[in-house]
Amino acid sequence: MIITPCHTASPDGQKIIARLLDRLQPAATSCASAVADILAAVRAEGDQALLGYIRRFDAPSLTLERLRVSQAEIETAYDQMDQGFMDTLAFATDRIETFHEPEKEQSRFTTRDDGAITGRLVRPVDSAGLYVPGGQGGKTPLVSSVLMNGIPAGIAGVKRRVMATPPDKDGAVNPALLVAANEIGIDEIYKMGSAWAVAALAYGTPSVAAVDVIVGPGNQYVTEAKRQVAGRVRIDMIAGPSEVLIVADGSANPAFIAADMLAQAEHDPQALAMCIVTQGDLAAKIVQELATQLTELSRKEIASKSLAERGVILVAANLTEAIDLANAIAAEHLELQIDAPWAWLPKIRHAGAIFLGHQTPEAVGDYTAGPNHVLPTMGTARFSSSLGVETFLKKSSVISYTPAALKHDSDHITRLAGLEGLQAHGRSTTIRLDES
Repeated sequence: MIITPCHTASPDGQKIIARLLDRLQPAATSCASAVADILAAVRAEGDQALLGYIRRFDAPSLTLERLRVSQAEIETAYDQMDQGFMDTLAFATDRIETFHEPEKEQSRFTTRDDGAITGRLVRPVDSAGLYVPGGQGGKTPLVSSVLMNGIPAGIAGVKRRVMATPPDKDGAVNPALLVAANEIGIDEIYKMGSAWAVAALAYGTPSVAAVDVIVGPGNQYVTEAKRQVAGRVRIDMIAGPSEVLIVADGSANPAFIAADMLAQAEHDPQALAMCIVTQGDLAAKIVQELATQLTELSRKEIASKSLAERGVILVAANLTEAIDLANAIAAEHLELQIDAPWAWLPKIRHAGAIFLGHQTPEAVGDYTAGPNHVLPTMGTARFSSSLGVETFLKKSSVISYTPAALKHDSDHITRLAGLEGLQAHGRSTTIRLDES
């Protein structure tokens, strides 16, 4: 873990910032070629290649007939869920739906005095593929991923929502995932994961019809596959390891800060748990809390490796400098554990999601607050946004001219066309005026 003063105006501070920004970039992988081979195989061989990869890496005895989750499997899954889970599922679903519902855009039209009509037609894509990771062989089902990806697509009006998730070795899917999907109206679920699932969703096979959009988190193979099929389909984003950046002043509780850093660190050894404090003694207290709380975690080996290799605590001169650093980092999750956080919110320019105050851990954003937890990473919050209803919408321009409108614009059209050397463009306007 890096623990160091970092003043933006000093040469040493600039070097530290550069090193930190380098850490935001994902570790180099060697899977691009392997992923390209997988995509090509599934594209060329369809179900045969898809099933071959599933049998090789996940479920050795899975048959093509069992590739799609059956209605009987969904019904059986309900028998394994207790009322507490169903209550929590309904609670989280309502929060997410309530937040995303206002995001749905309306088509709009404007009529000019000359009768010309221009507008924008907003329509959902026809289909969306929702990738949900298996989570330790299905033992830790990522129910929140089902909700965060599936609900905005439903609000957008996507008629066909397809979920892909890797099966366990027996060819089963965790019942919590099946129930969560069914509760939000998804019943087309396939037992497939990794790059071959992305390939099937992007290119289609005889058993899996292709989709228009692919969203959802995954490992480096899923991420690389999404990168390579982007353009054939829309993807949500190229996501790196999870990140949290906590800005803390003297009012912060070091136990809270340590807990939130560990909440990121337990995701993955590559996760980034970062903190900027305005007091050096607070940094020491956070380190002590990290050591204490780490011993209590079931995933302490993962968290410990993440903190040791990628954890960061910086000491800024004041809050202004801390916020400047936060904007430079543009983290996925930004917590302001400071006095009067709302007063500083206008100063934040770049962050995937912003958590205000001492009682707002990043975990509320993962599960129950309502805003989407699929967020830009690796500094891309400088120019991109979280997943939302708009991810599943497309817009078409609408133009309708009258003879009067065309006559009014004709000279301007032919002048610009002439400058660009496009004579036929201009003539396509004047020929109509000559005929009228």
